[in-house]
Amino acid sequence: MRSFRDLAPRPARWPAALALALVLPLAGCSADSDRPAAAPPASGASPGGSAGAAPPEVRGRLAVDGHDRRYLLHRPAADGRRPLVIAFHGRGEGAADLREKSALQRAAGQRGMLVAFPEGLDQGWGAGSRATAQRPDPGLDVRFTEALIRHLVRTERADPRRVYVAGFSNGGSMALRMAAERPALIAGAASVSGQLTAGDAAVKPTGPVPVLIVYGADDPVRPLAGLPSPPPNPEEPVLPSLSARDTARAFADAGGAGAPETRARKGYDETVWRPGDGRDTDAVRLLVVHDAGHTWPGTTAAPPEGFGPVSKALDATATILDFFTGPGS
Repeated sequence: MRSFRDLAPRPARWPAALALALVLPLAGCSADSDRPAAAPPASGASPGGSAGAAPPEVRGRLAVDGHDRRYLLHRPAADGRRPLVIAFHGRGEGAADLREKSALQRAAGQRGMLVAFPEGLDQGWGAGSRATAQRPDPGLDVRFTEALIRHLVRTERADPRRVYVAGFSNGGSMALRMAAERPALIAGAASVSGQLTAGDAAVKPTGPVPVLIVYGADDPVRPLAGLPSPPPNPEEPVLPSLSARDTARAFADAGGAGAPETRARKGYDETVWRPGDGRDTDAVRLLVVHDAGHTWPGTTAAPPEGFGPVSKALDATATILDFFTGPGS
């Protein structure tokens, strides 16, 4: 698996001007948003650090583009610059739902990583480039994510060279959009049950970035083969999407990867696109999980009715973090 622990020698992944911009104050954010309000620790969370240390969980607010945006932040018991994971929930859910489903805050905290679970407007994300009646500004959530990253670099000592995005379903598509449109900002992306949008809402990768896609072979909500012509939705239109494989291939092509290699693993099939020189760095990976639906593999949280089965053959959370930081980091 790919390790991103030594990104400093790769200035092309993080231009100096962009790195500087991340540590400067963010124009347009409210003055009281520089330090999020503390909240009681989540159930099961154990405070880290010495007496008087910052609480391990906070509920933060950030004013961006005239909207009061909220997020849950989990701090590790670690000092210095820390890797950051931005984790986007699925449509119809909230930050706490993905926190429960993924348990990313516990697994990442053990690796000394910050985890932020932002709240989408109206419980969803603008993962596509097409404006809709519900989301008339299709770039709003991209700008919010950029603002949140800058804010956490400035206030929580997040490492600007180790910023990762992950998500489930619509949130997985949002993570892929960030990787596609902001490859210099993102050190790695992971999507569970999310694909790139297509058609008149298409999002296309614009540069190399390591990407991991985890997908249920029997997903009944957004099939493995994609939704080129989604059914109408009276509440909020479902955007067309590429297949999971074409999504991975789009990122592989943007990174100049060679031909894919597929291997059968216990409980899933793994396809890997590596750079032309054959190294495992900057790889794009697709894991198609057997006997899995529109669910987070390895979760203990019961999925909604009609979402299909949960696979226990793969721990999606550990797999994602291994992909970001290297096994056991």
